[in-house]
Formats: sequence, structure tokens, C-alpha cells
Amino acid sequence: MSTLEIAIRGRRGSFELAVEFEAPLTGVTAIFGRSGSGKTTLLRALAGLERMRGRVVVGGRVWQDAGRFLPPEERLVGYVFQEAALLPHLSVRGNLAYARKRAKSQRVSPPQVVDWLGLHDLLDRMPSQLSGGERQRAALARALVRSPELLLMDEPLASLDLSARDAILGHLERLHDELAVPVLYVTHATDEVARLADRVAWIDQGRVRSVAAPEVLFAELEMGAALGDDAAAFVPARVLRHDDTYHLSELETAWGVLFVPRLTAVVGAPARIRIRARDVSIALGREHKTSILNVFAARVGELLPVSAAEVLVRLCCPAAPEQAVLARVTKKSADAMGLGDGLEVYACVKGVSVR
Repeated sequence: MSTLEIAIRGRRGSFELAVEFEAPLTGVTAIFGRSGSGKTTLLRALAGLERMRGRVVVGGRVWQDAGRFLPPEERLVGYVFQEAALLPHLSVRGNLAYARKRAKSQRVSPPQVVDWLGLHDLLDRMPSQLSGGERQRAALARALVRSPELLLMDEPLASLDLSARDAILGHLERLHDELAVPVLYVTHATDEVARLADRVAWIDQGRVRSVAAPEVLFAELEMGAALGDDAAAFVPARVLRHDDTYHLSELETAWGVLFVPRLTAVVGAPARIRIRARDVSIALGREHKTSILNVFAARVGELLPVSAAEVLVRLCCPAAPEQAVLARVTKKSADAMGLGDGLEVYACVKGVSVR
């Protein structure tokens, strides 16, 4: 399998970036971390827009090392910025044609891109006539028609309202399933990771802390503590059946069957469940009279204090110990229940979101 190899180092003022990791050149690799951690600087260095020391190899082709530095125009990247950087004097059609002329290959068809992103009705509009979401879709199309070897996306949804953000996430999910171009996707939003990422490179203070599948990385206490109130774990699932009487869908997981609000996905389709630590409570026995539908047997792993009053608890799946969810509970509750490594408990899940 082709890989992306990155080992770069550089300083901008008081900030130092020192990043080293490898990732497959397939699917979406999320570059995840809080603001100021170095995510955008890393993308600019990969694109050749920031000159830093080190080595970058894409699918066996050396973009830079000690004696070589390809300029941006030779790196064959598509770059989507936070703000859509369309040429203001050209229509959407003109922007796509301009990018196509500079493409060094024909791997991606412009009509296909226009269809994927629903741009047919926008082709003759000027950038000033587009909404924020429409501009970002056009910017994504322009990056794709260059037939890049690597697509770089720098928090492309950060400036959009919720409806536009959700719409573009839907388009990106389709691209993920149908497009063969590998993507590095910068974000600090866990819901975007849940919907798009095949793997995550967690960057913090200019260093990569870990590279792993979302299901693995976000179930770690260290990541949960770093995310605070946004701590959430991911659980792989499959649509088992739909209940039209109660407008619910049943998902098959290693934990058991999980009930969620009715999905449009077909039976048998894969899904990824996002469970926030704040939405998980712990019980020593299974409660039969409760409004919570999703109650699963679990085994307590490690505990980590995250404040003077609260601890983060890692709850492992008995049937698949590599899978875990996190629960954020008070220290008083943890002490009263005697929570400790190996204790068998029940995880009570009050809310989920589904990719």
C-alpha cells in the first residue's frame, strides 16, 4: 500500500513544529487538535507554502528531503482553505476551467465533480453571488479538478452555519466513498472526525501525539482529558433493522443492540456511533425500569481525575476488550460505587449521534 511519510521541523516565532508520522494514501486522515497546535502550519508545509526542514514522501515520490524541495506547483495538491479562495472575476465554471488547465493529469473528471457536489445550477454564478456553503463547494470542486495526488482541507467548515456545514459534510461523505484521492483533513470537531475519518493524527503543541483509528484514539483517557466536555468515543456498528412503530433503528455492535432515532440508511449498512462521555452514566446493576434504552454490560478500566470533582472512566466492552467508551462521573459517585479496574458494571447511554 502506498504511504505518506512526513518528518518535518521548523520554527515560526516562538512556535516550533516537529512532526513525524506515516499514514496510508487512502481515505481520510484527520489532522486533529485544538487551535494553535500546528495543524494549519503542517498543511502549509506539506503544500510547500511554508519552507521547513525535513522529508516528505508521497507514494514513493520525494517531495522534499535534504537535497530536494519541490515548489508548490509541482506537488500536485488540492488545497481547500477555511475561507473559499475563488478567483472573484471568474464564474464557478471559469474557476473550474482555470484549475483544470493547470492539472498535470486527468484522474478526476470535471463533470463528475460537478455532479458529486451538486454544482450544476451554480456554474454561471460569480463568487459574490454564492452563499458561504456554495462557495466552499465550488472551492472543493476547483481543488478536485486539478486531479491532485493529495487533497489538503484546512477546517473547510469552520466559517459555515449549521445547515451549510451539515450539507457539505454529506457531500464529503459521498466523496469519501467514491473518490480515490487521499485526504488530509484538518479539524478540531469530533463530529467531523466521526463522519469522515478513517484514521486520526492527533497533534498537540506542534507534535504528533498518536496516529490511530478514531475508535481507538478517542477511547483513550488522555484524549478524553484533552477534550474536556467534548470527550466522546466512537463505536463501529451495522444497521440491523428499522422499527417503524416507534421510529427507531436498531444497530448491531460488539456491546449489543443499540437503539437510535430512525435512520435513512439501509439494513446492513455500516455506521459509526459517537457517544459523549457526558452522556454515559454507570450502574452497578441493570435497572429494569428506566427510560434509558441503551444499557450495556461493561468492565471498568482505568480512571483519570479531570477536575477537583470529576473523574473520567474508561469502560471496556466484555465481548471486544479493544473497544471502549468513556464516562465522566463525580469522584463522590466513583468512591461510593467502588469503581476500580476490572469491576463489572453497566454503561447507561443517554444519547448518541450516528454517522
